[in-house]
Amino acid sequence: MRMSSRSRQIAKRASVLALIIAVGACTPQFSNHGYIPPQEELDLIEVGADTRASVAEKVGVPASSGVLTEGGYYYVRSRKRALGFLAAREIDREVVAISFSASGVVQNVERFGLERGQVVPLSRRVTSSPVSNRTFLRQLLGNIGRLGPAGLGGG
Repeated sequence: MRMSSRSRQIAKRASVLALIIAVGACTPQFSNHGYIPPQEELDLIEVGADTRASVAEKVGVPASSGVLTEGGYYYVRSRKRALGFLAAREIDREVVAISFSASGVVQNVERFGLERGQVVPLSRRVTSSPVSNRTFLRQLLGNIGRLGPAGLGGG
């Protein structure tokens, strides 16, 4: 049985549409979650001078702050990639930690990321010791590469 010209045209269009859908399913889809203030805004924060209120005014209030720690601000951003029908996988996570003294003055502004499953400082402006609660920081960064106890330098 021979297909008519119209039937062939419909079959051809259906095949092209199926091919487009199949190729589209193989294209990775990226999604971003969370928020980290841009570096220009972080540069406005003066270590040893700014307070909680002035940091909140300059860069906004983070989603995570002081609940599990002694009142530091933690800004977290992550990026996920989904490919076809596979579950989305986190490919990047970054944390900005702003620590305050007991009187509420900024002590540290630090940026952390991951490199090969290890937490690495990306930038640091410190007046005293670096972030004191490494366990909380490890929890914020911990899902990528399943960080072990040595993830923060043996912390």
